[in-house]
Amino acid sequence: MPQKVRWGVLGAASIALRRVIPAMQAGEWSEVTAIASRDRRKAEEAARTLGISKAYGSYEELLADPRIEAIYNPLPNHLHVPWSIRAAQAGKHVLCEKPLSMNASEARSLLEARDRAGVKIGEGFMVRTHPRWLRTRELVRAGRVGDLRVISGLFSYFNRDPKNVRNVVELGGGALLDLGCYPATLSRFIFEQEPTRVMGLIERDPDMGTDRLTSATLEFPAGQCVFTCSTQIAYHQRMILLGTKGRIEIDRPINPPTDQPSRIFIDDNPGDPTGAGITAETIATCNQFTIQGDLFSKAIREGGEIPVPLEDSIHNMAAIDAILRSAASGHWEKP
Repeated sequence: MPQKVRWGVLGAASIALRRVIPAMQAGEWSEVTAIASRDRRKAEEAARTLGISKAYGSYEELLADPRIEAIYNPLPNHLHVPWSIRAAQAGKHVLCEKPLSMNASEARSLLEARDRAGVKIGEGFMVRTHPRWLRTRELVRAGRVGDLRVISGLFSYFNRDPKNVRNVVELGGGALLDLGCYPATLSRFIFEQEPTRVMGLIERDPDMGTDRLTSATLEFPAGQCVFTCSTQIAYHQRMILLGTKGRIEIDRPINPPTDQPSRIFIDDNPGDPTGAGITAETIATCNQFTIQGDLFSKAIREGGEIPVPLEDSIHNMAAIDAILRSAASGHWEKP
């Protein structure tokens, strides 16, 4: 058995308590040994519930703990970069929840902190570690759909609570940073290219100012990604890949079940309206948060590459920045 990397968690965010920490605790390479909150009672309660050995009443105390090797940062978006930098300065590796930053300029500021401290800093796009997305990229590379031309996506839910961090502009709220970052990173991952220009269309909440309905087109050398994301329509998630000879659709592409297999649907005969050409590949039951944590921890132990390094995140944030600029200018913008 490998010597597990000792992780500390900044804050008691819902995603950390419900999904990420339990998943990492099930890993072969990761061990969550401490959690910090500005409310010590909240940290202690989370530690008791999740079986974490140490609870701290401040982030500073956690970063000062010499036993902690790596930090998972699920704080609100506007705190991602400042606390990731402070963690790096304390000599800790950092897995930061998506989106890594508020913009590309902020993301670039992490490069100096990473290189000066000699640590690893990466973004928590767990989808890019799931075997079905890796398999999908293999199928595209093998020409299963012919030449890939279009990636189409939709990701949405309804939440108009003004106190929710996702609905506060100053804290990095809004649909694009919360949801649209997924089709942006996945389209870049599957096309294996960077978009040359983008177009964005945004409708903002009249009271909160957040982008509540955002659509974007990313033009790649090989084709296009077109997606819509919203924080104020019914919950749904869907991504379809269309090529010159077929299509691929991924079942529940962002948040697959962790207690049952997931599927990739491949249509080799899209001209048949009966669906006779559709086949399904089954991907074994797994938890993408466990995989993400173990891949990151293994990279720490063995000196390899982490799943989503800073350089990739900077490109993704540049595309998101361009979508925002385009929505404001009404023109195509270059990342």
